[in-house]
Amino acid sequence: MIAGTRGSRLALVQTNHVIEMLSEVCKDKIEKKIIKTKGDRIRDSQLYSMDSRGLFTRELDMAVLNEEVDLAVHSLKDVPSDLDPDLAIAAVPPRESPAEVLVSRLDWEDLPPGSKLGTSSLRREAFCNHHQKNFKMEPLRGNIDTRIRKVMDGEVHATIMAEAGLKRLGLEEHIKRRFPLEYFTPAAGQGALAVITRADSELISSIGRITHHPSLQEVTAEKTLLRELGAGCQCPLGVIGRATGNQLTLYAVLLTREGEMLRKVTIRGPLAEAEDIGKKAAKEMEDYI
Repeated sequence: MIAGTRGSRLALVQTNHVIEMLSEVCKDKIEKKIIKTKGDRIRDSQLYSMDSRGLFTRELDMAVLNEEVDLAVHSLKDVPSDLDPDLAIAAVPPRESPAEVLVSRLDWEDLPPGSKLGTSSLRREAFCNHHQKNFKMEPLRGNIDTRIRKVMDGEVHATIMAEAGLKRLGLEEHIKRRFPLEYFTPAAGQGALAVITRADSELISSIGRITHHPSLQEVTAEKTLLRELGAGCQCPLGVIGRATGNQLTLYAVLLTREGEMLRKVTIRGPLAEAEDIGKKAAKEMEDYI
């Protein structure tokens, strides 16, 4: 069995984690194949200024479709909502923290107006504006280590990152503050991984054994909302699903780039109805997109 992955340190750590889980339920030997994506090659553009659908996944998915690899491991937030019909999400392992965190030498309340905040995310920019931080936004791309280094070297005063990546790389010491999910709402699927295979793959049932059902239902609701709204990186939308027992709560916030609140919704329902919950939330927000 061959697992396709990006070559970044985080991607390799995530793929190794999935391989370890699969090794416990499959007897096949699993090898890695590194594939470079368009997102890895583009270093000088803001993600929201281009068509970013599949930017970090398309080449990997093509390798799956062309049977160069048997599966691909993605950060689920990078997986397009309109996945190729010949592909399938075979597994969603237990989700890591979906929270956003501050990486800075100064705490959130101590960063003065005019501080340079590095980000290539329109959503993160909008939430900073929503909280009236009056930061100077600076483009910031690169892997996690590069972005942390640029903060520590003073190229920018701070950045906002996904806690999951820092935890997976053992870099928690750089977290200055962890934001509540309602205060700085993450991107759909943040903290979760997706194992992609061909839709007709004989491996689907075996790979599916590493799925964590509550995590799957959370991200199903989040990604359904995105799909129904046709929203991506070009839209300042934060959304988070949280499973508690057999219930699911979906919270979503839509902002303008300037930080004005357009719509905020909370939908609750049975965990098994995650897709319907996502559709209901989209219905309440569609007039504001």
